[in-house]
Amino acid sequence: MGLPLQPNKKYIWIMVLKKIVCSIIALLMVNFAAVQLNAQKGGDSKTGTASYYHNKFVGRKTANGETFSNTKYTAACNQYPLGTFLKVTNNKNGKTVYVKVNDRIGHPKRVIDLTHRAAKDLSFTNSGLANVTIEVVNSDLGQRKILAQTNEQGVSDNTL
Repeated sequence: MGLPLQPNKKYIWIMVLKKIVCSIIALLMVNFAAVQLNAQKGGDSKTGTASYYHNKFVGRKTANGETFSNTKYTAACNQYPLGTFLKVTNNKNGKTVYVKVNDRIGHPKRVIDLTHRAAKDLSFTNSGLANVTIEVVNSDLGQRKILAQTNEQGVSDNTL
């Protein structure tokens, strides 16, 4: 019987690197899950400038694959995960709408880009921009509020 084989140094380094990479991936996954959970449970808020979509985007695909419609209560926002429900308040007049994030915004100075329907409800379609506060709400509340807005406004194509 011979002596047991000793792993070479290259093999040891490869195994150490694998463990490090796996640990980093696990930490990133835990962090991402925590961000998703925090965004969905509500309570987080931000203030900034809101704008609304140009009609040229109607019919195009959004970041989550939905077809864009300016009559729905949806929004583009880089601050929260896709699918997050938000309460948006116009700080000038106190009006609010509820929207679902289904796209990403391309303008670095805007906190949110709303559909024309949502911007009209917040009364800033003439000015084009508004100072708003956006607050995360849980998905149950967000869905109920969007459906209520949809029924109140007679919007027929606002599927969640």
